[in-house]
Amino acid sequence: MGSELRKLREQANRTATDAATHLGIDRAKISNIEAGYRGISPERLRNLAAFYRCDDQALLDALCAIAREQRGRHWWDSMRESVPQDALDLAEMEHHARHLHAVNMLLIPGIIQTPEYARAIFETRTPPFTPAEIEARVKFRTSRRRVFEKQHPPIYEIIIHEAALRIRYGGRRVHEKQLLRLTAPEPALPVTLRVIPFDLENVPGHAQSFLFTEGPVPQLNSVQVDTPFGGVIVHEAEEVENYRAVLGDVRRNSLPPEESRKLVQKIIEEI
Repeated sequence: MGSELRKLREQANRTATDAATHLGIDRAKISNIEAGYRGISPERLRNLAAFYRCDDQALLDALCAIAREQRGRHWWDSMRESVPQDALDLAEMEHHARHLHAVNMLLIPGIIQTPEYARAIFETRTPPFTPAEIEARVKFRTSRRRVFEKQHPPIYEIIIHEAALRIRYGGRRVHEKQLLRLTAPEPALPVTLRVIPFDLENVPGHAQSFLFTEGPVPQLNSVQVDTPFGGVIVHEAEEVENYRAVLGDVRRNSLPPEESRKLVQKIIEEI
């Protein structure tokens, strides 16, 4: 929401000082709203939008729905002291998404990882996490599955390289349990699985892993890009559309869902 308000302000050629003066508040509050550090009431949001000459009612309705949600009501709010801000931002992105598209080259997507698999991943981190940091991140990662408990959960598409299916993080038992969850998640998730096979000569997107989230309106689409030290979230429209193009290329070069599940089952049998 904050990022979108900043974009609306910049498109209107207004400064943060202009916005603050219009609302009769301190400029720092506008900066904090745009950075996502504080909220804004739906009334003030619509007031700002009018000041920015935005009349996109679908966008404003979506932003106001976010504005009505009070900090402290979601499961991730209780973990603000134990996990980094980029993880909290990711949980919020997933919460508001209508569709999730995960492209992963070397790991099973975090939202569907078993606790044992997630722990094995965090234990290999450089520089290393403390035992307490590992447990906090495992708890957070496995809790992200709560998004599928919503009345209208997002539709989830996984596009994963065969390499990620064969790397045995945590050993054979952990690996097998993780692949079984991927093919038969419990509780049942609205998941479509596609695999990029080893015999594909070229991998689109330069083997980049990312999560593309589709919001309630196109302006709220976002991308989280994996790095060795956390996720980077992309909001800018042009960059988001570039990732959408990469997503399309990756999907076209992956196996259909039925063939993908057969390949995963074959790998399980080989363990």
